[in-house]
Amino acid sequence: MDEPFYRQKFQEAINALSGKEFIDSGLQLSVEIILESVALKIYKPEWSSTPESPMDTPGRIFFSVWINDQSIKEGKLYYNIHALKLKNLKGYRIPARNFAEDFRNRFAEDQKNWENVSVQYGPLTLMEGWIELRPDHIQNDLCGLARKFLNLSPVIDEVLTTYRLQP
Repeated sequence: MDEPFYRQKFQEAINALSGKEFIDSGLQLSVEIILESVALKIYKPEWSSTPESPMDTPGRIFFSVWINDQSIKEGKLYYNIHALKLKNLKGYRIPARNFAEDFRNRFAEDQKNWENVSVQYGPLTLMEGWIELRPDHIQNDLCGLARKFLNLSPVIDEVLTTYRLQP
């Protein structure tokens, strides 16, 4: 994999997405190298057990789009939403399976808008799918997936609200 090429394309996508709509939504974007993959991560600090370092904490929810040698061979750009160790989120009591089920029930309304997506995973992966890898269009494809997630992210907020502990 040409890591510098893909890292640059992913960063260009973030630069194109750094507009008012993402800022107003509270979503943050980053490019990471994880398990020999280049990944675009989208998250809210409050969706983590440590908002000061939301991507380094064990309990967190995030959207990810990634590419690696295997996905390049397959001609695919993968995406998913992870919900990791939700019991660690302060101010909530979240049974992971219940959260996943609640999210997936709400996601069913929007599922037709996501290509090649499945929710047939355990509670850590809320959904996962892929789109065709088009290296000449990767920035536009990343932006398209990010905007879909921007529209879907309020569902995560709404489902989280149902698990908030009462003061």
